Amino acid sequence: MKRKNKKKNFFCHPSSMIDKGAKIGKGTNIWHFSHILKGTKIGKNCVIGQNVMVGPDVNIGDNVKIQNNVAVYKGVTLEDDVFCGPSCVFTNVYNPRSFIRRIDKLLPTLVKKGATIGANATIVCGNRIGRYAFIGAGAVVTKDVPDYALCYGNPAGIKGWVCRCGTKLNFKKDLATCGECGSKYRKRKDKVSPVK
Repeated sequence: MKRKNKKKNFFCHPSSMIDKGAKIGKGTNIWHFSHILKGTKIGKNCVIGQNVMVGPDVNIGDNVKIQNNVAVYKGVTLEDDVFCGPSCVFTNVYNPRSFIRRIDKLLPTLVKKGATIGANATIVCGNRIGRYAFIGAGAVVTKDVPDYALCYGNPAGIKGWVCRCGTKLNFKKDLATCGECGSKYRKRKDKVSPVK
């Protein structure tokens, strides 16, 4: 049964926990067995799936969808409109050891506006995922990903480019028109940008 918190204007399933000091935006839905830790900020109209852990001190923008079984650790920032597929993985320490405390050596990860991370992909900490980039299922991202890049594999490499709508682009010389939405793009070296 879906019940909204009347004071907060968001929904949290009774099996989930929100720690004191976390801020949740209007219209956000937090589903079964999830935990939002202190200091975390989640924007408006987000969907937090089943068995998700967020925080502490994580920033998540508006309209973000985090599917089941994802942990978003301290040091990760998700901008507006990001999609995190089921069981994708974020890290925050590059060389962890259980017997050495390295919480003060977190490497930040930034996922820019509109990016998609596929199911079971791993994002190694310290990297940036560009605007509207598309990370394929099972990819292992070990370096920065440019805007609009389609990346997959282990380690993930650029295999093409995608439109803002998520459709793969086919370039003729340095120009492409999306076959689905008609948006136009220009490619220069390893950078793609929309044509206005």
